Amino acid sequence: MAERRVNVGWAEGLHARPASIFVRAATATGVPVTIAKADGSPVNAASMLAVLGLGAQGGEEIVLASDAEGADAALERLAKLVSEGLEELPETV
Repeated sequence: MAERRVNVGWAEGLHARPASIFVRAATATGVPVTIAKADGSPVNAASMLAVLGLGAQGGEEIVLASDAEGADAALERLAKLVSEGLEELPETV
């Protein structure tokens, strides 16, 4: 299983707008991805309610994971989005 550990780059954490940006990006990868707090249970990264339910704060470590084909590239892009607190999914890493 491919995995990336990153710290949340949005000051407000994964709440409201940043969570929406992340969920859209996770869905756009076309790869099933899970997200979890460092020692928490993984949830579906394409579910707005699940991502909001994590309550991930700015600077907190999260774990992105997937065992699907193409997971490494998808996780790399999502990790960049989260760690840098970007407004949209980067086209390239």
